[in-house]
Amino acid sequence: MTEVIGIDLGGTAIKLGRFTEYGTCLQSLTVPTPQPAYPDDTIDMMVYAMEKLAPGMANTNAIGVGTPGPADAAGRVAKIAINLEGWIDIPVATLIQDRTGVPAVVGNDGNCAGLGENWLGAGRHYRNSVLLTLGTGVGGAVFLNGALFTGHTGSAGELGLIAFDPDGHPCKSGNNGSLEQFLSGQAIRRMTGKEPEEMGRLAAAGDRSALEFWDNYGRNLGIGLTSIIYILTPEVAIIGGGISASAKYFLPAAKREIDKRVMETSRPGFKLIEAELGNQAGITGAAKLAWEMLHRKNLKTH
Repeated sequence: MTEVIGIDLGGTAIKLGRFTEYGTCLQSLTVPTPQPAYPDDTIDMMVYAMEKLAPGMANTNAIGVGTPGPADAAGRVAKIAINLEGWIDIPVATLIQDRTGVPAVVGNDGNCAGLGENWLGAGRHYRNSVLLTLGTGVGGAVFLNGALFTGHTGSAGELGLIAFDPDGHPCKSGNNGSLEQFLSGQAIRRMTGKEPEEMGRLAAAGDRSALEFWDNYGRNLGIGLTSIIYILTPEVAIIGGGISASAKYFLPAAKREIDKRVMETSRPGFKLIEAELGNQAGITGAAKLAWEMLHRKNLKTH
């Protein structure tokens, strides 16, 4: 059976999965991300995990890797990962290819999550959509007329780095007060002293301060999406990532804010919905990236 491996590199964990061409995940595995996550150590861990997942890389025809930051347009180099140590212009695809003997491709992890949702999840019924992943950072993906939009250098779609408050908290991107500084897990810890999961549990128990926090969080999300909707007029905005586990406490406030701020001409039929693939979105999309690379290679040889 022909398979590919999809890899989702996160700040604390590396997730991997073996996938068929139809998106069936045959087996998955999670290993810890080395701390600090220097590139050499992290590549070593990926190769080790792939060997556990697919000994000898039997039946593996391609490998797709999602990293937390933009990749080059050719899908070879992770340009930067602002929340990982030392990740600047790392030739991930070549390093993995040399170690495994299997063709590899690298993409932004937000784009990979978007590809996964667009392929098999919440985005599959739409041609124009945006995805926001709310996690350690805030990633994004943009689909226009059914195709992932990455711009002429491969770096488009960094939705979490749009300007939100010019005098806001410092951001490693240099854009202080970015949307990420209001919506990420790091931001929640800074603002509340608690983990996002704990804030979710408190809200579920009816804690008033937690419910107020999530309402304000949703308002900020809605304001951030307002700028995105005016520019792209998507049919749907999909909210994923670990923090979306508390979506029922903040999506209503986000939708109210959008309805209030965005003219109806820019949001006909607009929907704000939760992602469907959960923690599988990243590895599913990375696998889709690998399949797309194989199809391009096959087209060139026929």
